[in-house]
Amino acid sequence: MTQEISVTLDGHVAVVELFRPPHNFVDATILTELADCIGRLDAEPEVRCIILASQGKSFCAGADFSRDEGSGDTARRFYAAASRLFAGRKPVVAAIQGAAIGAGLGLALLADFRIATADARFSANFVKLGIHPGFGLTHTLPLVVGKQHAAILLYTGRRIGAEEAFRIGLIDSLVGPEELRDRALALARELAENAPLAVIATRATLRAGLAASVTDRMAHEAKEQEKLFLTADYQEGLRAVAQRRPGDFTAR
Repeated sequence: MTQEISVTLDGHVAVVELFRPPHNFVDATILTELADCIGRLDAEPEVRCIILASQGKSFCAGADFSRDEGSGDTARRFYAAASRLFAGRKPVVAAIQGAAIGAGLGLALLADFRIATADARFSANFVKLGIHPGFGLTHTLPLVVGKQHAAILLYTGRRIGAEEAFRIGLIDSLVGPEELRDRALALARELAENAPLAVIATRATLRAGLAASVTDRMAHEAKEQEKLFLTADYQEGLRAVAQRRPGDFTAR
C-alpha cells in the first residue's frame, strides 16, 4: 500500500485501488508503484484474481498534460512502467466508472474483463492532442473490439459512452453505479473459485506473446510521440483540449 494505491483482500481476491481523485491521472511514478503492487500480488499464492478500481469521478483520465507537456524521455519512462503491467500472470477485472481516457483506456485494456457503469465513457484522444496513440492501444484495442472499431476510435479520438462500448465489446458488463463493486467482486470470486494453476495456465495460453508484443508496440509509439511532441500541432492540441474546442491544426 502507498498513499495513492490501496490493496484490500477479500478471500482469494485482491482489490487494487487508485486514489488520485477526482480523475486519477497517471504518470510514470504511479504506474511503477502499480506494477510493483501487482507483481507482489502475483507472487502471493493466496491471491487468485485482482480487481483494478479507483476512487473518484473518473476511473482514469490518462496523463495530466497540464502538468507535463510531454517529451521523448517522459514517454519512454511512462511506457517502461506501463509495459510491466502486462507481465502479470493472474486475471484482472477492471471496475470502471466515469472517464477512461487515453492512458486510462490503456489501463482498462490491461484487464481481462471490464465492468462499467452507465456514466462511463471512453476515448483514445491522442490525435486530438496532436500525437500518436500510446499505452499499447494500437495493439490492444484491435484485439478487443476488432480492427475497424479500433481504427475509427484511434483516427477520430471520439468519445463513446458505456452503451456503445458494450455494443462493440469494449466492456463486458454494464451495471448501475451502486452495483459496480459487487458485480466486479462477483466475477472475481467466480474466477478465483477455480483451480488457480489451471486458470493461470489457460490465461497464459490465451495471452501468449501479449506482453512482449505490447512492449514492442509501446517502444514504437514512444518514438512516434517523441517526434510529434516537437510540432506546432501538438501545442495547438494541448490548447484545444484544455479549452474544450476543436483544434486548428496546420500539419506543422
